[in-house]
Amino acid sequence: MTGNFRVSRRTLSARRVALLATTIAGIGAAALVFSPGTYPHSALAGAAQAQNLTEKVQQLPQRPVGFADIVEKVKPAVISVRVKIDRPAESSLSEDDLPFPPGSPFERFFKRFGAPNTPRGHEQITGQGSGFFISRDGYAVTNNHVVQNAENVQVTTDDGKTYTAKVIGSDSRTDLALIKVDGDNFPFVKLAESSPRVGDWVLAVGNPFGLGGTVTAGIVSARGRDIGAGPYDDFIQIDAPVNKGNSGGPTFDVDGNVIGVNTAIFSPSGGSVGIAFAIPADTVKSVVAQLRDKGTVTRGWIGVQIQAVTPDIADGLGLKQATGALVSEPQKDSPAAKAGIQSGDVITSLNDAPVHDPRELARKIGTMTPGTTVKLGVVHSGESKTVSLTLGTLPNDKQASNEQNQRDQREVPDSDMPNLGLTLAPASKVSGAGGVGVAVTAVSAGGVAAEHGFQIGDVILEVGGKPVSTPADVRKSLAEARGEGKHTVLFRVKSNEGTKFVALPVGNA
Repeated sequence: MTGNFRVSRRTLSARRVALLATTIAGIGAAALVFSPGTYPHSALAGAAQAQNLTEKVQQLPQRPVGFADIVEKVKPAVISVRVKIDRPAESSLSEDDLPFPPGSPFERFFKRFGAPNTPRGHEQITGQGSGFFISRDGYAVTNNHVVQNAENVQVTTDDGKTYTAKVIGSDSRTDLALIKVDGDNFPFVKLAESSPRVGDWVLAVGNPFGLGGTVTAGIVSARGRDIGAGPYDDFIQIDAPVNKGNSGGPTFDVDGNVIGVNTAIFSPSGGSVGIAFAIPADTVKSVVAQLRDKGTVTRGWIGVQIQAVTPDIADGLGLKQATGALVSEPQKDSPAAKAGIQSGDVITSLNDAPVHDPRELARKIGTMTPGTTVKLGVVHSGESKTVSLTLGTLPNDKQASNEQNQRDQREVPDSDMPNLGLTLAPASKVSGAGGVGVAVTAVSAGGVAAEHGFQIGDVILEVGGKPVSTPADVRKSLAEARGEGKHTVLFRVKSNEGTKFVALPVGNA
């Protein structure tokens, strides 16, 4: 419709409310006329109820019938990101790629004429993703995995223009990157100031399958998701369809603010199944601010290996609740070690705020500036205390050191513990096991130890909080735990994945 006949959706909504109120009032009046035994005050009551309901309806928050107005506002700020990566070329054909079984008479023909191997050398790989401008002067956010190792980065805006972009900095731990396009008049969007609630509407905008700007809608399905991507996982889960090429694109709320950056999907088939994950806006803010200032991200560090407190571990430590972060090993000369934190301690609070699990502790410490002084609430040997320490800087190359699994077991006197399903020997007698602890030389399939993750090559350092160096020490510690009426006992174990605590049920060994 045109001219004077144009009616907005908001006007229609107001008319619907008025119509509803009129209808309700009419129902009240009808009750007065046709209901036997009614009195004038009943009409007044019916009218009052109708008026009350009308006011409540008018107070309901107005929601858009569609998302066109929001999309029109934010879509120009969303960009397509294309990268070129130079890498050593690999053979383009493997035995698994052949459509014929090995030895088939067609095999040689197919290799010769169907798909010749690519010669060794270098090849250019092209990748695609999404991103969005966060400033008028061309700063844009995308995923680290989109631009990682890129030789060339180009972005295409919503109006079809293509620009060359420079990678200002990236952070692999949060999978975020900041890129820059030369210019001073780009449309941009803002990061949300508040966190979304589960059930809120969201819009995902990006470049799925290289198709260009595409919009999908859904809701926030969950928050605080840990998908095993890294120590700082705190993803927003959404059900808006997100596919390959959406990586780095924004997720908007109904006000047009970015609540997250799309980074991963759960998909057995490779396409959207309604489970996608976005990096929260507050994480994006802190990371992007550091990347813009200095091109890198520095994080606070206390220097401990930590693990979750399971109910079995809580029972073994005598804790009332299975909460906090259990210190499996403080690293040498780390802030934690200098402050006196020991293996077996449980960190329960940070600056008087409860710590529920290791992931929460790592995420909070990681957002703090190195040099900051913090207070840790710690349970040590069953007693609570407060420890103050100054945060160090998380090393960029911090990785758990791995040791070789292979052990030379010749001429080593093994000791069987059938009820645990373990065969043990002094670590000093096992080649490559080191001089401390008791080495695991065999694990019975289906036994208690196997069910709890023990593997050949693991080294038991402590049992029940006491150092062990022989199988006899292990037996003695188990006997003492049984004598104290404990149901489980904690083993401190060094493995390829680092040092950790494992709770095993107490039994005869």
